[in-house]
Amino acid sequence: MFRKLRYMAMGALIAYFFDPQSGSQRRAAVRDRIAGRARMKAESMAQPVSAEARPDDATLARNVETEIFRDAEIPKGRINVNAENGKVVLRGEVESAEMIEELVSKARKVQGVQGVENLLHTPGQPAPMHH
Repeated sequence: MFRKLRYMAMGALIAYFFDPQSGSQRRAAVRDRIAGRARMKAESMAQPVSAEARPDDATLARNVETEIFRDAEIPKGRINVNAENGKVVLRGEVESAEMIEELVSKARKVQGVQGVENLLHTPGQPAPMHH
């Protein structure tokens, strides 16, 4: 039943776009619409985030904390998150180098983060110094 409906819908779509009288205009209109949307998306991605659109540093730090502490495995009491002018600083001790990489990656993905300074370390390793 559904297969038959699917074939009927595909047939109607083909007839609509390949109609001898109006098909080429319809195809051109769809092509232009898709190109316009792609162009708008590319332009919006290329524009830098304005200072007004960026969250303040306290909000940015909270947003990063929300993202990295979603996982119950992350030791909340041993990680400090600060933000200054859009740059996030992660400090503290975590269980593994993999966890450090995961936390830095998650912090970088938060909207408004301009950079991440990683001062995290594993047990037995000295804490990195501030750059």
